[in-house]
Amino acid sequence: MVKHLRVDREEKYEIVEKWFLKDLEMIDGKEADTDNPYFDMHFHKVYNLEAYSCASKYTFARTLNKLNEMYLKKDLKIVNFDETYLNDDSIWSSNNRDCLVLMRICFYASNLLCLSLCPLS
Repeated sequence: MVKHLRVDREEKYEIVEKWFLKDLEMIDGKEADTDNPYFDMHFHKVYNLEAYSCASKYTFARTLNKLNEMYLKKDLKIVNFDETYLNDDSIWSSNNRDCLVLMRICFYASNLLCLSLCPLS
């Protein structure tokens, strides 16, 4: 866990706490239907955390899931997250995830607009 500090105009980050991935039992996104950066991580106790944004919360969960699949292969519970944005096999997934999701949505919306303006004959 990293603490963000701002001293005058200088920004600093301080490591407050560290955990092992093998000790992580569950990640709870709290509410899958709302856009919020809050989530819980369940170790030997529950830690209530806040990400920088909802997108960074999902990126963090995807990263932990991928690390778990690569190294531990244990059953990591990820609950109260929208599966569409959590899985790598989703049509929305990419390496740059958040920017590409927005670009794809804009692309599909512009296609729909163009199609809706075409006269049917």
